[in-house]
Amino acid sequence: MRHIFSTLLLGLLSLPLAAQPDGEHLWLADDGEHINCHGGNIIRLADSTYYWYGEHRVQNIPGTTEDGISLYTSRDMKTWHNEGLVFKAVADTLSDIALGCIMERPKVVYNERTKKYVMLLHLELRGQGYGAARTAFAEADSPKGPFRFVRSLRPNAGKWPADFTKADRKKALSYNIADYQWWTPEWRKAVEDGMFVARDLEGGQMSRDMTVYIDDDGTAYHLFSSEENLTLHLAELTKDYLGYTGKYWRIAPGGQNEAPTLFKKDGTYWLITSGCTGWAPNEARMFKAQKITGPWQQVECPNRGEGAKTTFGGQGTYIYSDPNKPGEFLFMADVWRPKQLSHSLHLWIPIQFENGSPILKK
Repeated sequence: MRHIFSTLLLGLLSLPLAAQPDGEHLWLADDGEHINCHGGNIIRLADSTYYWYGEHRVQNIPGTTEDGISLYTSRDMKTWHNEGLVFKAVADTLSDIALGCIMERPKVVYNERTKKYVMLLHLELRGQGYGAARTAFAEADSPKGPFRFVRSLRPNAGKWPADFTKADRKKALSYNIADYQWWTPEWRKAVEDGMFVARDLEGGQMSRDMTVYIDDDGTAYHLFSSEENLTLHLAELTKDYLGYTGKYWRIAPGGQNEAPTLFKKDGTYWLITSGCTGWAPNEARMFKAQKITGPWQQVECPNRGEGAKTTFGGQGTYIYSDPNKPGEFLFMADVWRPKQLSHSLHLWIPIQFENGSPILKK
């Protein structure tokens, strides 16, 4: 099986990239099977082991993740070993994580304070399609799990965005959704003003595509697509990472962004997202800010070269930064194969910089 290799900048390890997204090449683990680990993230521990968590997509069932979250480990980021499922759906049909639920975008972080490994993921309840739009929390004593389900919920019930004034709240509450036709300029303005925030205030905000980011001061944030995938929310997590403080900020209201990935370099926060086109790839968007809570400014798309208009066939899932190699970043993406999601490819691109801005070149 042929792989394309790329040497990361500044001495980062040589990493295998998924072959050109033509659906013909898979990345095999040491068991000879394709790495079935999607939408996730990588952490590196002091023992120099890399832990790669992701969606375990079930064979021949498009669009669902029925059995759980998988883990692969490696010492060199090239050869990976399948550790199996570290978080599993259960047979109890009354559980939030009953078999048939949808688990997407898992992110695992280590909590120095509690000495626990915490997983957040986008959860859709069994039999409800994508209507639940919840966040699930789980934790484990070991990076290899098993992760114990803690709860699922919609974030920040009863809470307004941290930067909303009384006038902003009044305006958001003034809108009647039934009075607006989707995608009209008037509807777009109402979305930007918080019409959906007000709609979901009591039950909590919608939470779908997501990532988790721990800032330099140790504060953890959950960044996710909300408001019908029209606006990103950046929500501060509690100190144990298992809940919300009630503080959150909106990013690019009405901009229709998903698949958020976030990193910081030289004091600037960078956010790379995708548009909302289902399983089909699209051109990535990029934003920057001097404070993680904003304001965020949209800037030029980071993609360069052939395939740039579709982000080289991929959709971002995480930006990995090796703790031993500060200043080096790896853009991790999935090349989705909706007819057989378990065979979706992995696209890893080292982030370069031109004139101080991130660049993606395949």
